Amino acid sequence: MKHAITLAHSPDPDDAFMWWPLADIDGSGPALDTGEFEFELVMKDIETLNAESEQGLYDITAISIAHYPVVSDAYHLTACGASLGDGYGPKIVATSEVSIDALIASQPSFAVPGERTSALAALRILAGNNPLQWESVAFTEIMNEVSCGNYGAGVVIHEGQLTYDEHGLHEVCDLGAWWMKRTGLPLPLGGNTIRTDTDERYGAGATEKITSLLLQSIEYAMEHREKSLLWAAKWGRGIDIECTDEFVEMYVNKWTLDFDEVGREAVRRFLTDAASVGALPSIEEITFV
Repeated sequence: MKHAITLAHSPDPDDAFMWWPLADIDGSGPALDTGEFEFELVMKDIETLNAESEQGLYDITAISIAHYPVVSDAYHLTACGASLGDGYGPKIVATSEVSIDALIASQPSFAVPGERTSALAALRILAGNNPLQWESVAFTEIMNEVSCGNYGAGVVIHEGQLTYDEHGLHEVCDLGAWWMKRTGLPLPLGGNTIRTDTDERYGAGATEKITSLLLQSIEYAMEHREKSLLWAAKWGRGIDIECTDEFVEMYVNKWTLDFDEVGREAVRRFLTDAASVGALPSIEEITFV
């Protein structure tokens, strides 16, 4: 009897690209030998997953790095499976060309993809002590809402980082580029987490076994890129296979295989800076497994 493991991730191309080898996607069984474990993939938007992580609903779940301080007692960050923006990231967009300083000074209402997201935390770090107004909007609707004039600006994530101009919008600031200039570090956006009680639930060594399988899944997906992209493209929301490939390359790369020391430092710096502006609670210990 295999242990059923729930693995929750957002329905976007990079997450879909990473995890399909663990699951039975076509009736032929998983691409990898998962041993004593059987993986069930669950797809929900990242803000929903952030909220559900507070209830510990899934064995493994994607979360925003910004939400880690809230759930650190229940989940460890896994060393693999993260999304870091290496000089790029969520984009602040508006209907006209304007500098970021002028935009912030005009005090627009920002459409953001969720209260718990790293995109909002990065925006709040950027704004510093300046007044900031925002409202959570489904990430799929932000570009439409801004282009219609319902918000003065928006922060776009996922494939919106590549397609915002199709909605008549202009890039005001790339938060990943801004963060790199500020810190010299990649911008930590999404993390993969595993429940802290995994060994208690599934036996001694289960955490190590499962995280090893997670890394194998990413490596397998990267080695079988064509099949992985065909699966990932199902969640591209209007982008073609070439654009899917570009997006996946942005967020499934060396940082996804392991945070490494630079990635770990990026997480520490991001959470510290966010706490300093009141965007997040402070955290003393960050656990990577």
